[in-house]
Amino acid sequence: MKVEVGDAIPAWTMENVTPERMKTVAAILRDPTPIHWDREATRKLGLEGRLLNQSPINLGYVVNMLMAWAGPTCIRRIRTEFPLPVFDGERVSAGGVVTAIETEGDSRVAECEVWLDLDDGTRKVHARAWIALPEETE
Repeated sequence: MKVEVGDAIPAWTMENVTPERMKTVAAILRDPTPIHWDREATRKLGLEGRLLNQSPINLGYVVNMLMAWAGPTCIRRIRTEFPLPVFDGERVSAGGVVTAIETEGDSRVAECEVWLDLDDGTRKVHARAWIALPEETE
């Protein structure tokens, strides 16, 4: 795969963040926090009954994008910030851009700025990822 600084990473979209996924992940993580499954709890917090997606799921959307682009073992490191919550019913898209490429031994590693945004450009997740690139082909 030929990759250069400035290249965009193909987007990955979750069409609809669903409460069912949130409830399942809450059970798997043994997370008793009601903001992921109880609309009354979020109403009491002033969030109009909207459920908050768990941060690991939001990061998972970004990870799905990176693996679709560079393969299932590509991620070397990722540093993530979660400035805004993702709510049920939202459509989010992961995107990114290559900001640097370095050689580490026999491997090329791309440093990338990556994110998870709403259609209107609202940034929900911001991250920096270091991705092992597949060998270049013509």
